Amino acid sequence: MKEGPDIAQIGALIGDPARANMLAALSGGRALTATELAAVGGITLQTASTHLAKLETGGLLTQRKQGRHRYFTLADEATALLIESMMGFAASRGHLRHRPGPKEPALRKARICYDHLAGDYGVRMLDSLVASGAIDAIGEGLSVTPKGESRLQCIGIDVSGLKSSRRPLCRSCLDWSERRAHLAGSLGKALLSTFFDRGWAQRTAGSRSVIFSPEGEQKFLSLFPLEA
Repeated sequence: MKEGPDIAQIGALIGDPARANMLAALSGGRALTATELAAVGGITLQTASTHLAKLETGGLLTQRKQGRHRYFTLADEATALLIESMMGFAASRGHLRHRPGPKEPALRKARICYDHLAGDYGVRMLDSLVASGAIDAIGEGLSVTPKGESRLQCIGIDVSGLKSSRRPLCRSCLDWSERRAHLAGSLGKALLSTFFDRGWAQRTAGSRSVIFSPEGEQKFLSLFPLEA
């Protein structure tokens, strides 16, 4: 008898095209109804309900009720990291679905991955924090330095408060479009929330893309410069 984690079950759950599309849609951090997810998966509502039940039983989704509606979200950050890393792995092996359109450049530039910034700007932010000594990168591990705590405090991020959370402070997440790491964890969430709260950026309705205002973009690029 084989022992240990059964990755075949997880692979089977994610491997169905309709379920994969629904999981990818939820990786943007939004809560969606079964009707919305059925449209994403290109299937009927009845079929979507069956798929969603399997994903929930498998520990990949959770749901909550609000009024007469039920909304589905990814189960947790670990699920989001798994989906994003699989998308990055698929892209690195040339397994791409070509759907050209105006949304693609925006998604590649800046988008939401669960609750943190991804895309070119997400990778740039992590690269800049590492280059400036604010974050130490050892292998796949990330940690905020004392210098980083002071720097982040100046932009309104209370690192000591984030450390008290059960959630990891810093995590490396493989970016599917850049095929390099961006910053996840409670710090990644706090930074993206700061950009939104200050009006530097906003979400695009019906999309994972994040659009920076001209002023917000200028402040972002100044705050996270790249070394020559």
